[in-house]
Amino acid sequence: MTLRRPLQLLARSGLISAVAALAACEDGSSLSQRAMAPIPSETVALMEQAGSTKEAPTLIRAFKKEAELEVWKMRSDGRYVHVKTYPMCRWSGQLGPKTREGDRQVPEGFYSIAPGQLNPNSSYYLSFNVGYPNAYDRAWNRTGGTIMVHGVCSSMGCFSMTDRQIAEIYAIVRSSLNNGQNAVQMQSYPFRMTAENMARHRLDPNIAFWKQLKEGNDHFEVSKREPAVGVCGKRYVFDAVAANGARLEPAAACPPLKEDPQVAQAVREKEAQDNARIAELSETVKPVRLVYQDGGQHPSFASRVAEVSRPEALVPPMEVAMEENATTASIKPHGKPAPRDSASPGAVKTAKLNPGKTVVPATGKGADADAVAALASAPEVPGKVSVRDWQSLHKEPEPSPAASTGQKKKDAAPKSAQIGSLEKALRDAQLKK
Repeated sequence: MTLRRPLQLLARSGLISAVAALAACEDGSSLSQRAMAPIPSETVALMEQAGSTKEAPTLIRAFKKEAELEVWKMRSDGRYVHVKTYPMCRWSGQLGPKTREGDRQVPEGFYSIAPGQLNPNSSYYLSFNVGYPNAYDRAWNRTGGTIMVHGVCSSMGCFSMTDRQIAEIYAIVRSSLNNGQNAVQMQSYPFRMTAENMARHRLDPNIAFWKQLKEGNDHFEVSKREPAVGVCGKRYVFDAVAANGARLEPAAACPPLKEDPQVAQAVREKEAQDNARIAELSETVKPVRLVYQDGGQHPSFASRVAEVSRPEALVPPMEVAMEENATTASIKPHGKPAPRDSASPGAVKTAKLNPGKTVVPATGKGADADAVAALASAPEVPGKVSVRDWQSLHKEPEPSPAASTGQKKKDAAPKSAQIGSLEKALRDAQLKK
């Protein structure tokens, strides 16, 4: 009886439904309950079969082209063992690193996930922040943030999984962090760093950056231990410290480095073997650049198009053949390309200029869709831009310790102007045809 009057007041003020909603949030499907869900017993069994436990440290590897995310667990000897691979439901953008806010790029590099980066109240079921931008990204003045691994299968630069997948991955990461791991390392790659993939993409504008990522991959592959990641001279260094004990400065020149001799030797041997294989493959494997409309997904989700973001963009990427002698460029579609709309890269055509000169639709880091399409659809008109010319405009400059901040700002404007002028000239030429 004592509750009757308060309930009448709540009903009159329209708050009964709000109270009911809040009560519903405390049931087994609430956000807090999601975040505390245990690791499925089947996955725990896989960990035990691999010689690890659910409490042991975790390491994550992601591969954009293959649209896969791997979970590795540490064994008692300190080495990591592969436990499970999750097909990725959606990723956006192109192969290559994230460089700026709004470019839809899924970042590539080495990131750390600390306890404070877990989001149990995510609107995307559950999520955790991968830690972009890291020290390397900041050294290159890359912008953007809040790049997550989350559910809902919608991506604007994130690693998107299904709700069931993220619940399991979140539980694995949470368990490791709750049991003493300071941060979970996440390695994000454009593709599996095999000799075959490196040979196919050897002329991609991102290849210098990808060789750095492969070095980190090799450190992990030969030791099966989490590589210590540092940044100096605006590049990654692995399992190395300054010989004098000083701190590595991301934007400053690298000091003399001290490495683990056994790991360093094993990495050099693997690199030599891979380079020999790449050279062998380069005799027969044509170099290509993949151009996506907007990222991709694992083939296992092909029948679930209604669940993903931008399903109209999920068509196989176009292969841009990149000739080492810069004499011709062609495009070979895999599967049926989507209808062209708003200058989409999916409608890329062969682009030829005067004899011996070629423009390849490759915009480097954070590819801009309009620029890709404009270059790709350029008609046969006189021009003076070769593959190397175009790549050089988008290549990351070599770091110069002596260069001042003012000089870098001064140099940046002409480069942008060159790129903009090139794209405008090609668009103007197309309109005149």
